[in-house]
Amino acid sequence: MSKSAKRSSEEIGAACEKRSTMDSLQNGVCRSSHKRKPRPYVPGLLALLFTFVLLTPASIVSDYAAQTQEGVISTREEIARDLALAPCKDGERLNAAKALFLKMGGREDELNVEKLNGVENLILRKKGTSTGTIVVGAHYDKVPDGCGAIDNWTGIVALAHIFRGLKDYPIEKSLVFVAFGKEENGLLGSRAMVKAIKKDEVDGYCAMVNIDSLGMGGLGVIENVSSELLIKRAVDLAKRMKLPLGRATLNNADADSSSFVSKKIPAVTITGISNGWERVLHSAADQVKRVDVPSAYAGYRFALALVAELQELPCNAGRK
Repeated sequence: MSKSAKRSSEEIGAACEKRSTMDSLQNGVCRSSHKRKPRPYVPGLLALLFTFVLLTPASIVSDYAAQTQEGVISTREEIARDLALAPCKDGERLNAAKALFLKMGGREDELNVEKLNGVENLILRKKGTSTGTIVVGAHYDKVPDGCGAIDNWTGIVALAHIFRGLKDYPIEKSLVFVAFGKEENGLLGSRAMVKAIKKDEVDGYCAMVNIDSLGMGGLGVIENVSSELLIKRAVDLAKRMKLPLGRATLNNADADSSSFVSKKIPAVTITGISNGWERVLHSAADQVKRVDVPSAYAGYRFALALVAELQELPCNAGRK
């Protein structure tokens, strides 16, 4: 997450404290997803598959076949092992992200480090059978302090495992998986990518799902860097999954999704920050031991389900 946000009010913080950490975000406007009436919805095969595993007890998940003909569902133990690999040196993060994608089944010839305006973005594209593109992203860089385990190795792990789950699945919309560079320097990686999108190509980008800072016990979306219609889609999905989802506006904070929003491409940032996050992010306290694995796993599963749902919706679902 780019920069740290200041606490907006003590009243907001107090209100959040009264709710479960999975249903609130401090320093923003905290609202429960359960207050919104869900729209009628008939889930498709992919969304059903992913939602089923998320709602299944861990003991059953361990016995359930993780690999199916439809895709691969990573276990919490697999996510935990890759979270523990967080590189503490910023110069090692790009290669570590690339190694993780290779571990998830990516091929060397599929992985491209695209250099735009002095920024290196790691990009892997999966072609769909129809028109439309969904971007799934997370930044790999970190600030000088700490290990950047939460901000944002958790996002990179989730991104790579989402790729794993969908790489062999027949999809209609093309998927672009992006590990952005220099997010902490002002969203430079995502801005460079968006700048390269031609005006007549914008409508072909259906949505962008950004994953930033999971694993602090919470799960939510950041309103001031996201599109309202995609926020509503995410809230509705969480409602149907019976997964508490917070909404917050974070002052003085930014994320890669806002680069896409500025280009009129619907985007949303999924985060896992919760009470006390400002004492951890961008500090020496951001270490692997601070990552709450169940929370990070929930973030991965929710992001996976959201991408799966967006695959089934019309490309303009985030625009109207």
